Amino acid sequence: MLKRILMISLTVVGLAAGAWLVGSAEEPQKMDKMMTDSSGLSRAIFAGGCFWCMEPPFEKLPGVIAVVSGYTGGNRPNPSYKEVSAGGTGHAEAVEVTFDPQLISYQRLLEVFWQQIDPTDAGGQFVDRGKQYRSGIYPLNDDQMQQAQASKRELVASGRFKQPIITEIVQAGPFYPAEDYHQDYYKKNPLRYKYYRYGSGRDRFLDRVWGEDREG
Repeated sequence: MLKRILMISLTVVGLAAGAWLVGSAEEPQKMDKMMTDSSGLSRAIFAGGCFWCMEPPFEKLPGVIAVVSGYTGGNRPNPSYKEVSAGGTGHAEAVEVTFDPQLISYQRLLEVFWQQIDPTDAGGQFVDRGKQYRSGIYPLNDDQMQQAQASKRELVASGRFKQPIITEIVQAGPFYPAEDYHQDYYKKNPLRYKYYRYGSGRDRFLDRVWGEDREG
């Protein structure tokens, strides 16, 4: 709700929302596969509630080439932010991380991911409520699937969380980039981002759970 209020305020002050154009449900997968095959780069997809908050911890990692906010896990092609935030598409807000596997491992990305979320929250993440803000890992191949499942088992075994870990691990489907004004929101609108992030309670929760071990 807080994020929606912020977005309304952006419209009031006249900030334009650019549309990010993508193809059909199959085209993003084909384009991404060609990019990975030709460049030697790999991709990873994670959902952790508000995608504004999931960009910074990955973007600062050496070996990460790009982080794109978007939507995945649902059944509507090319959804808009308004459609996803209304909760009727099945999609979650997510980030697609493009990385160089010679410089950073998928396992490392998983470690950073778990330290950004509340994996016990079945109703959303922090101030953002609804399935569209669920946490999830979306492996793109069998190796990523095995690593993701193993990392979840390790987190459960660690005993760090007393409640069940409910973060979903589901084979990746199409990923649709969000509108341009969402990309790098924390850089474009630093004050509004800081206000939203503080109000969400995310950092207070993560500090309490991870303490000095926290990253991001």
